[in-house]
Amino acid sequence: MAVKKKKKIMPKKKAPKKKTLKKRMVKKKALKKVLRKKRVAKTPGIKKAKENIIGEVTHYFPKVRAAVIKLKAALTTGDVVKIKGHTTDFKQTVTSMQIDLVPIGQAKKGQEIGLLVDSRVRQHDIVYKA
Repeated sequence: MAVKKKKKIMPKKKAPKKKTLKKRMVKKKALKKVLRKKRVAKTPGIKKAKENIIGEVTHYFPKVRAAVIKLKAALTTGDVVKIKGHTTDFKQTVTSMQIDLVPIGQAKKGQEIGLLVDSRVRQHDIVYKA
């Protein structure tokens, strides 16, 4: 006959003491206050940057060094633009713009243009007016 093994009964875990629970709550509240202050401090700078947004890079052609940009504001040749992204950050003057391989001098809001760029850009890079 086989001998049956007895199951070990594990003791139940006790609830944390009230004091430690209160300490945790106090720490969370203090952390929330700090984070709230940081958010408020950064907000004005973000609003200023949003006003200068011209558009967003949707594609990049490395052989011809051209970027396709979806415009959110008007753009003309001679304007100085800043292109900023995760690894991209540079300023340049707009020298050449095209729509469907036709050179243009001005582009309106909502158009997708081809823009000759000095450096490599990536999708979702933001184009600002400098």
